[in-house]
Amino acid sequence: MNDKIHTIKQWTRSAGKLDISLHSSFKITGTAHKNPILFIGGVHGDEPEGVKMADELLNYLKESPSFSTDWVLIPCLNPDGFKKNQRVNANAVDLNRNFPSICWSSDYEKDRYFPGNSPASEPEIKALVDLIDKIKPQLIIHFHSWEPCIVYSNEKARLAAELFSSMCDYPIKSDIGYPTPGSLGEYAGNDLNLGVICIEEKEGEALENVFPKFKPAFEILLEGELDENS
Repeated sequence: MNDKIHTIKQWTRSAGKLDISLHSSFKITGTAHKNPILFIGGVHGDEPEGVKMADELLNYLKESPSFSTDWVLIPCLNPDGFKKNQRVNANAVDLNRNFPSICWSSDYEKDRYFPGNSPASEPEIKALVDLIDKIKPQLIIHFHSWEPCIVYSNEKARLAAELFSSMCDYPIKSDIGYPTPGSLGEYAGNDLNLGVICIEEKEGEALENVFPKFKPAFEILLEGELDENS
């Protein structure tokens, strides 16, 4: 049992004033530069597979001894949407189009992709942008569901993407197949030069199957054994 996990139950609040929790292997302070792996679930509220992945990963981390690699985990970034089974937050903003990337655009084709009135207009994204700046993650992995694939942004994430792909035979892609201005991949991967992975689980996959298939990959990453196993 890992008794060194630090939990902030009210790390920040959503647009709809719901609490967003954060868990980590170290105490996050204003001067923390531990270069952890950052895990994020529930960016889109209508993708329960991503929240389940994050919840099960957190349970696994709580039950395991400490790993050699530090980590930070946000189980559900969008509790507003998750509560209502909708993609967007309480302000009807797609959080994965609201990051302050160089390519952010106010244009959108469907309401579900509304990027907000300005970059980082949403409290969830403001808090996450600040966190990324504070902890300087070595890798960011966020959990989604759509068509099964592993999408990586920045070559720094390619080896880890290959690792996850090897667990499930999901294809690896360097982009989702269409423009995503204001996305986490654009902001952190392209602008900040960080490795970013988006795990796209099969939409509608039985929730009990989501975490087990990727569990060995998480263990390899957290043990710092990726180079040895690549």
